[in-house]
Order: sequence, then structure tokens, then C-alpha cells
Amino acid sequence: MALVAGVLAVPRLLSERSDPPPAPAGSVAVAALPVEIIRLEPRPLAEMLATTGSVRANEQVNLVSEISGVVRSISFREGASVARGDLLVKLDDAELLAQSSRVEYRLRLAETREKRQRELSEQGVVSEQDYDVASNELSVLRAEQRLVDVQLDKTEIRAPFSGVVGLRRISEGSLLSPQTLITTLQDLDPIKMDFTIPEKYSGRIKPGSRVQFRVKGSGRRFEAEVYAVEPLIDPETRSLTVRAGTPNSDGSLVPGAFADVLLEVGLVERALVVPSLAVIPELGGMKVFVLENGLARPRTVETGMRTENEVQITSGLEAGEVVIVSAIQRLRPGLSVVPLAAGAGADSGSPSR
Repeated sequence: MALVAGVLAVPRLLSERSDPPPAPAGSVAVAALPVEIIRLEPRPLAEMLATTGSVRANEQVNLVSEISGVVRSISFREGASVARGDLLVKLDDAELLAQSSRVEYRLRLAETREKRQRELSEQGVVSEQDYDVASNELSVLRAEQRLVDVQLDKTEIRAPFSGVVGLRRISEGSLLSPQTLITTLQDLDPIKMDFTIPEKYSGRIKPGSRVQFRVKGSGRRFEAEVYAVEPLIDPETRSLTVRAGTPNSDGSLVPGAFADVLLEVGLVERALVVPSLAVIPELGGMKVFVLENGLARPRTVETGMRTENEVQITSGLEAGEVVIVSAIQRLRPGLSVVPLAAGAGADSGSPSR
């Protein structure tokens, strides 16, 4: 009986071992991943060039004295606006005034003598040579007077143009020489912005071109218009210097500031553009995911121009294709996805039924 029971037990054990294995985990249905999509449509795209530049005053000068002298008065306030011709500094002119008085007395005597000699010469009393001596002496004294007047003018240091004066480097009583810096004067409205571009773009920018730039410490974007281009390419850097101008009535731009410059150097009429986040760098190239029959499919692409938020696709995609632009890090080849954009997803490769 024990043998029979053992034999009868074998079919049951074999039957238990022959049960089908449980279904693999991969066969469990996975919910489609919601994604945002765009349909590629050709549109104009400006080719932008990013470079750097410097902000410069419209006019700038270091104010110095043309002659040596002692400062008698200072008529400007540091950081204040001045008009062209305003008196800034007055030097001591006592010695020059004395010279001017002396020349004036001598000039009067010379004029009287020249007049008398001319009358006598006309009467034939004195020779023509005597008259020439008196006339020449008068001319010399007049020249001396003009020279003293010029020296007196140089004791008054005036603003050569309207602008803003800088910090004062002198004090009353200081002895100035032509090498002594008094202050600076800058015209800040309008203001200039100099930048360089590579040699290959030299033929694409000309007076009237518009540029955009930002300066450190400010989130504001400024616009300027090119009005001059250096006619010589720097042989060392192979670059060309360009100058643009822009109003600065509020004084927000300060000379010497570093500028990040963006300018248009061309235009592509029919460009395919995707958001920068949709482009995935990989070894040897770039790729994007497109939506095909409800599934995410990778596509190797080549890129061209870049803007702040977009990338031009030069090959690998065609107009009308649908590109996935969200949840990029979660995408896998063949993953089931569902578009979030109702209008775009209705006719752009949603799962077929």
C-alpha cells in the first residue's frame, strides 16, 4: 500500500511543477507619459552674433592747465553738470596783468609816435626809413599785447563742452603745471558703445544696424545704433571694431562698463526651430524625441544658430513633424506618450485606435 501511495504521489508533484510561471513584470501595462509637443513650422530666424564691448563717454577729456600758475579759485562742484564755456578754475594772473598794463602804455606811446612820423613823412620832413622804424615798433607792441592777452585767457580754465565733471584733484593755492590733472569732464548723453566682431562678419554690419547689449549689474537690455565702423581689421585678433550710440538721459550707462552685445548679422527665411531644452546632447551629436503613433522616437539632428531659448535644426527633421518638448529626461525610445496640448495633439500623431 505504501508503494502505491508513493506512485500515486508522483503525478501530483509533476502536475504542480508543470504550472505556468507568473507573468513577467514587463508585461504589466504602463500608463502613457503626458508630454508637451510642438509642430515644426518654418519661420524667419535672425542670425545673432554674441560679442563683448565697452561703454564709452560721448566726449571725454582730462582737464589740465596750459600754463603753470597758482590756483586762486575753483568754480565747479565734483560730479556736477557744467555747460560749455563755464569757468572751472582761475589761476593767479597778477603778473600777467602787470605785463599787460606795461605793454598798453608802451603801445600808446608807439601809436602816438607812429602817427607823428607818418605826418612828417608825408610832409617830407623825415625819411621814409624813420617812419618804417616807428611803424614796425608799433606792430611789435601790438603782437606783444596779443601774446599777453592769450596768456591771460589761459589763466581761466573753462569747460570745452557740456558734461559732468569728475573728482577734483587740486585745491586752492596749488601750484599747477601743464602735467597736473585738475579733473575729468565727460559728456554722457548720448553715450558710445564699442565692440568687436570677427573678420568674417565685416561685410554684414554697417551704419544704421541695430544692436542690443546689457551691462554688468543691470538686468535692463539697451539698444544702440551703429554709426561708425573701423576701416581696418586688426591683424593680430582678425577682428573689426564697431561703434554704436544710444541715448543716456537717465545716466544709467556709465563709461567703462563691460557690455554683453547681441547683434543681427543675417536672416534665415524658413528655419525649423525647437526649444533648447528639447535638444539632448549625446556622444557624437545631438538628438530630439519626436511623436510617432503615440510613441516617443529619438531622432539624430544637426543644429545651427542658437538664440537665448531656441535652437535651429538644420537636418534630421522635416516641417510638420511633432517634437516633444517636456519631460525630456524621462523619455525612452518607444515609450508611450500622450500630448498635453489638446489642439496640437489631436492631429499630430496621437495614438491610433
